[in-house]
Amino acid sequence: MKNLKFYFLGLILSLASTAGAQSFDKGTKVASLGIGIGSSLGSFDYSTQIPGISLMYEQGIAQAGNVGVIGLGGYVGYKSFSWETKSGTIESKSKWNYTIIGLRGALHFTGIDKENLDLYGGVMASYNLLNYSYEDNTGFNSGNSGNFGNSAGLTLFAGARYYFSDNLAGFAELGYGVSYLNLGLAVKF
Repeated sequence: MKNLKFYFLGLILSLASTAGAQSFDKGTKVASLGIGIGSSLGSFDYSTQIPGISLMYEQGIAQAGNVGVIGLGGYVGYKSFSWETKSGTIESKSKWNYTIIGLRGALHFTGIDKENLDLYGGVMASYNLLNYSYEDNTGFNSGNSGNFGNSAGLTLFAGARYYFSDNLAGFAELGYGVSYLNLGLAVKF
């Protein structure tokens, strides 16, 4: 997966060297809702899981010379796994809920030959929250729930938005939030 991220980032950088207009300027505001594919959260097969869901907001804050526009914004992502087992008469269920809250900075490349295409790459500082719960039918499961493994993180991401109209875009983003690949819709206002 690391090689795929570097390939995608290289592709964005090479496309960014083409002359033309772009769809993200200083003062532009974009809100995005995405569904994730693939995740590093968890380490084994689960009996139930939901795809990663993310909500992002970004605003263009400064021109970066002829290279692009710098955007700053926030990120919230959520993913949940559960595992159910049965051994004899004992039935148990474990559940992991991951929430990632982050602050993102991105460079939106100018010089794109397609006006409705926005290519970008950036970095996110985040705090990763893990809530774990366990229950079984024995009645001896007290103290097996809570927040475990909370940690800070710093990750890279790269993405593209394609605007179908002046304000509505589809997007794809590679990175390390709740998912490796995030697909969804973005609204510019």
